Amino acid sequence: MDETTSLLKRFRPFAGLLPRDRSRIPAEIIAGITLAALAIPEVLGYTNISGTPVITGIYTLLVPAALFAIFGSSRHLVVGADSATAAILASGLIGVAAAGSGEYLALAGLLALMVGVLLLLASLIGLGFMADFLSRTVLVGFLTGVGIQIALRALSELLGLPGHHHGTLMMIWSNRQLVPDLNPAVLTVAILVLAVIVGSRMLSTRFNRNIPGAMIAVIGAIIASWALDLQTAMPVVGTVPTGLPDFSLPTVSWSFALIWELLPTALAMLVVVLAQSAATARAYAQKYHERLDETRDLAGLGLANIGAGLTGTFVVNGSPTKTEMVDSAGGRTQLSLLVTAAIALLTLLFLTGPLSYLPKAVLSAVVLLIGLKLIDWQGLSDIYRKRRPEFWVALVTAAVVVVFGVEQGIIFAILFSLIIHTRHGYRPKNLLIVGQPGGHWQARALASAAQARPGLLIYRFNHSMYYANAERMQAEMLHLADTADPPLRWFCIDASSVDDVDYTAIDTLAEVGGVLKDKGITMVFAQDVDAINAKSRQELQRQFRDAPFFASLDDVLDRYEQNAAKPDAL
Repeated sequence: MDETTSLLKRFRPFAGLLPRDRSRIPAEIIAGITLAALAIPEVLGYTNISGTPVITGIYTLLVPAALFAIFGSSRHLVVGADSATAAILASGLIGVAAAGSGEYLALAGLLALMVGVLLLLASLIGLGFMADFLSRTVLVGFLTGVGIQIALRALSELLGLPGHHHGTLMMIWSNRQLVPDLNPAVLTVAILVLAVIVGSRMLSTRFNRNIPGAMIAVIGAIIASWALDLQTAMPVVGTVPTGLPDFSLPTVSWSFALIWELLPTALAMLVVVLAQSAATARAYAQKYHERLDETRDLAGLGLANIGAGLTGTFVVNGSPTKTEMVDSAGGRTQLSLLVTAAIALLTLLFLTGPLSYLPKAVLSAVVLLIGLKLIDWQGLSDIYRKRRPEFWVALVTAAVVVVFGVEQGIIFAILFSLIIHTRHGYRPKNLLIVGQPGGHWQARALASAAQARPGLLIYRFNHSMYYANAERMQAEMLHLADTADPPLRWFCIDASSVDDVDYTAIDTLAEVGGVLKDKGITMVFAQDVDAINAKSRQELQRQFRDAPFFASLDDVLDRYEQNAAKPDAL
């Protein structure tokens, strides 16, 4: 019964819409219309990145967006097509199927289903914290690399050159001799589209209004293409199906071997969805002082991706850019996203005909700007100023994405983040604690060898004690005991910063305790030992039955001073 209640609570709908404020409904509708005007051209551009038919971009704003709006927790996070996951999709399916083919689209749908199931599993077992393991430094580098790769590929297409090589450098090398064969018509349309979009952004900034430059450029290009018959001079989108997407499982040869082959790509997407969606949702929850249920958001994202897989489109993600679009337009709940989904529905029912005239150069121009926007110059500059070593980590991550590909880049990013995390725990800045006049305590560096009282040394370990740092802990403790002047009688471990002690650390402490005992030194524990994981605390107390456990450093000092003249006392 409890599990059923918990499951129903996890999928309880409309948390992102309620409580409803009727006075805000007009503002939410306007924000939804604004998002549709800005996002529809953008998601059409994402299909150029993902290698799927153009209509699939609009599909991402229909069922997947509506499912998250209904079942997600965040009132602000906008879910839809995303450049990073689209790039991972294209990278993962290169060589498996021809881009744009029915088989390719079916595999994209299968990947969306796999990511959806993985997100639901992550929600059920509480893995939302995994997003924290992809450091901001590495994420900035990864997205910058994705932006560079996307921009270079889009530029190649704008110049009328082939752009579907496996690696970015391979593409540049292959196209180096083809520059004289440029298509002037394609280049002209692209320049005009870029001018309209960039100009509208400048005007939006100047007048503090959202001008849908991408929508204006798309509509203008469609009208020009129809009136001037541009399809004779350049590639256009061509026939776009009208109506709702089919609700069905992807038409693939279902097998464990196929799922196993696609699993690395699905896991790479999962990590990006976890990190990007959680970071965006948290930022806006903090901005408006709202509670956020990350577990429910994972469930909402899982259902959204399952909806994507069943409606013939590709993986969706929480989008920082679209979320900012809605927020800037005054949207404060998921009602705005439902309005956008309704406009996407109207577009699918009545406006797909004109899309067939859309020059592909327009999509490439939109993608170019998307790629350039992903290159986080400000973030890199900020990291460079504040943490020079981490700047090189971000730069190397970006280089791996550009040189080897997006999928390899995310694997590298995960490994690098874990290495950084492990390094922080592997080399904690441990301290010695000494008493000061007036009953105050002060921390000193280990190199000082400072004793709290002659013969009493208090060693504060500033991390969980686990296998990676156990050897370092042992070396520090034995060195302090061997070099103490005057010789030690008590070696106190201040456990105030320790929240867990694993099996290796317990064994290491037992070994150190034995060595200290042979030297005539008593090992004691102090400072909130009850805060340690209960099982580890019990194991510590079992392992060190004869070792005193004190509630505070003051208690340690009092007992030591009481027994200072008693050689056989504790």
